[in-house]
Amino acid sequence: MLREFKQFIMRGNVIDLAVAVIIGGAFQKIIDSVVTNLIMPLVGIALGGIDFSKETIVVGEVTLNWGLVFQAVVDFILVAFVLFLILKAYNASQKQETEAPATPSATETLLADIKKIMENIDAKTK
Repeated sequence: MLREFKQFIMRGNVIDLAVAVIIGGAFQKIIDSVVTNLIMPLVGIALGGIDFSKETIVVGEVTLNWGLVFQAVVDFILVAFVLFLILKAYNASQKQETEAPATPSATETLLADIKKIMENIDAKTK
């Protein structure tokens, strides 16, 4: 059972997923910083100097931090947009690879011709 677990954990997909999660977490910190320190202050200025991180609504004895929710939505939209751009570039690169089939080199063409000649000679001698 330990050997099976080791095989499972060492598969390429599991390692790739682990790397993606770690990089995704680090990337999220960057996005949070950009949103919190650059975008939201600009949005706040555009909307009359509002600091969204401090915006709340008090309902009875409960405080609803709607500004933090708004900031989380902006975070999500930015992450989704960046992922969209990355996937779009990846798909374009994959499309280019499949659209341009490799043309055989002069050596490969010559070797293919020699092979055909040899096959013809071999077929005539039988």
